[in-house]
Amino acid sequence: METKNIIIVGVGGQGSLLASKILGDLLLREGYDVKVSEVHGMSQRGGSVITYVRFGDRVYSPVVDKGQADFIVSFELLETARHLPCLKEGGQIVTNTQQIDPMPVITGAAEYPEQLVEKIRAKGVKLDAMDCLSLAREAGSVKAVNIVLLGRLSHYFDIPEEKWQAVLTDNVPPKFLEINRKAFELGRNYQG
Repeated sequence: METKNIIIVGVGGQGSLLASKILGDLLLREGYDVKVSEVHGMSQRGGSVITYVRFGDRVYSPVVDKGQADFIVSFELLETARHLPCLKEGGQIVTNTQQIDPMPVITGAAEYPEQLVEKIRAKGVKLDAMDCLSLAREAGSVKAVNIVLLGRLSHYFDIPEEKWQAVLTDNVPPKFLEINRKAFELGRNYQG
């Protein structure tokens, strides 16, 4: 199997590192060679966090070059727009429509771009955009946005749901498991 590339982008504190850990664990269990590489920005201050997940028969490098991502999983809309050049032709974007103001917007030096979903769609990419924050809140915790996104991403993989759930069980503390199971289901079954 040729190597597949997933880029997970978000803002510090959103749980993108746990999402990439769960995804990497799942793909290892499926028998793939997997490389996960974390690239942190100012993650603890709301800066960008980028993680690469590569899998296939044999993966030699953990980094995904521009134009090579089969999937972009994004926790925040502006991060989606910023990483569009990474998507390969025919690639899929799964994104949260939540908007988190970056520092230039907070300080008044810039404005958050308007109508980003429409602008991204106008570029002709495959875009699966949903309000993951509302779904996470419905599941019982706003911190479950990462699992909502994984649930939605699972929709694009030919891996049975029970295998995703088993990895969740092994990677999420027991006291948060039911919330995360519900968040996963809400993302997986989202009808947008």
